[in-house]
Amino acid sequence: MNIEKSGRRVLVVEDESLVAMLLETMLEDMGCVPVGPAATIDEALKLVDSEMFDAALLDVNVAGQPVFPVARALEARGIPLVFSTGYGEGGLPETWRGRPTVQKPFTEAVIRDALMSALGVKRV
Repeated sequence: MNIEKSGRRVLVVEDESLVAMLLETMLEDMGCVPVGPAATIDEALKLVDSEMFDAALLDVNVAGQPVFPVARALEARGIPLVFSTGYGEGGLPETWRGRPTVQKPFTEAVIRDALMSALGVKRV
């Protein structure tokens, strides 16, 4: 199912290769263009500086490092984001709660709904 407008570019920041491949497939099935995946914070920050995105899917813990520097860089550019974590929204620091968050393991429907929420797309 396409997210309203096909071709949306979505940054994927995920250090687990199988999860990253699953997200890429899900995004493609939704009509999106996955960018990345970035498996480190540095790689993700370079992509944020050099690419254009409509949204981002961010694993909260990337190779043992918190993803929040990437989230701040995206927020500064006005790019909507979705957090992905094994702990749900309760695993986020207070300052980041209230953002679309998916708990692992997730389904394509959960990812689609979170992206639609982040992008402000209304379901019909």
